[in-house]
Amino acid sequence: MKTSHGTIDRGVRGWMFFDWAAQPFFTVVTTFIFGPYFVSRMTDDPVSAQTAWSNAATISGVIIAILAPILGSIADESGSRKPWIAFFALIKIACLALLWTAAPGSPVAFVMLLMILASIAAEFSIVFNDSMMPRLVSQQDVGRVSNIAWGMGYMGGMIVLIFVVLFLAGNPTTGKTLIGLDPLFGLDPATGEDARITGPISAVWYLIFILPMFLFTPDAAKGKALGAAVRSGLREIRSTLGELRHRSNILRFLIARMIYQDGVNGLLVLGGVFAAAMFGWSTMEIGIYGIILNIVAIFGCLVAGRVDRALGSKVVVMVSLGLLIVATFGIISTGVDFTLFGLVSLPITGTDGLFATPAEKAYVLYGLLIGMSFGPVQASSRSYLARSVELHEAGRYFGIYSLSGRATSFLATLSFSVVTAWSGSPRAGMATLLVFLIGGLVLLLRTNYPATDDGKAL
Repeated sequence: MKTSHGTIDRGVRGWMFFDWAAQPFFTVVTTFIFGPYFVSRMTDDPVSAQTAWSNAATISGVIIAILAPILGSIADESGSRKPWIAFFALIKIACLALLWTAAPGSPVAFVMLLMILASIAAEFSIVFNDSMMPRLVSQQDVGRVSNIAWGMGYMGGMIVLIFVVLFLAGNPTTGKTLIGLDPLFGLDPATGEDARITGPISAVWYLIFILPMFLFTPDAAKGKALGAAVRSGLREIRSTLGELRHRSNILRFLIARMIYQDGVNGLLVLGGVFAAAMFGWSTMEIGIYGIILNIVAIFGCLVAGRVDRALGSKVVVMVSLGLLIVATFGIISTGVDFTLFGLVSLPITGTDGLFATPAEKAYVLYGLLIGMSFGPVQASSRSYLARSVELHEAGRYFGIYSLSGRATSFLATLSFSVVTAWSGSPRAGMATLLVFLIGGLVLLLRTNYPATDDGKAL
């Protein structure tokens, strides 16, 4: 199963297809199409809708934080990962299909419930998939493979996003798509069908493209029966949490990752809806913005894979965080007619066409930095941990890794919600993300790479 001399065997390719299958949910549902629709068109109050969207992310983050390390530890004891992935795939697919019912005026609570369950199922599947990586890929190649897989994910998400923008998303005024066609399947943009269809599309895509992993990627040997695995897994997670006190570098890495990933998650969940609310972007405009970011993200992951192999995962993560900090500062400093908090005036000279105003163009420019960075910061964080743990403990440590990405994720979205509600300004809410990105970067600077006690590769 190990890669060598630049080649990747069928089992590893099957594993990599999981990212390709999973990403459209995050691209077209969470970030660029359905999320902005939920905020700007499903309800009549964009500020309250942004708060509700943030609250859904907060609730799912708390549940994931509690259960992910427990499930990862159980997976180590039960051996097989694929049955767990299949179970959570069914939940995710069902919830995404039901997003079609989210017509304007629909109960917000039901849509929030669907998003919470889909997010939980998606994250738990990622825990089990990620924990397979150290067994499939050599220490030397893990960073390259992780970044390539992440880049494949963005490619898959971009393909779905392009399809939506060109053939499904109609202009609210003309009813035509970007290329002048009537939306396929008779979709009606006035009732949000062009955005609601992204749920079922992502469900079908996921169902089809997780099959290579199930068919070609070897699973770990079956271990203990479920009941025994649960009991043993609970004991193991308690033991692992105690063990972390004596593995200071892994603990520091996980805490750093917990902090900066909160900022990354908040930026991914809220960035699209923030732009939609500020500029009044339609599904078409937010979709094109997403395509631009995904094109840059693919390039970023390919470059980061080479840098990761040459200089290590820590360099990739730190550089990516630096770019995300600059981008977030740029976003929150931009209004409809200015950037850099008014130091640069950007008069509105016209509103016709895509990204017509200078401020919108500035926002897209900051978005390019996000696109370049948010893939590598996550892919190389994954390889950072894979290089720092032993094979037999991968499940429980990737469960804790998921915990570190979600344990306090509610703080980023909750901070946004509280500050936005208090100030009435989503820009002030977005500014709270800088605290998490900068704090995580500072702590990571003091962490060994790999995160072993002596800093030497395993």
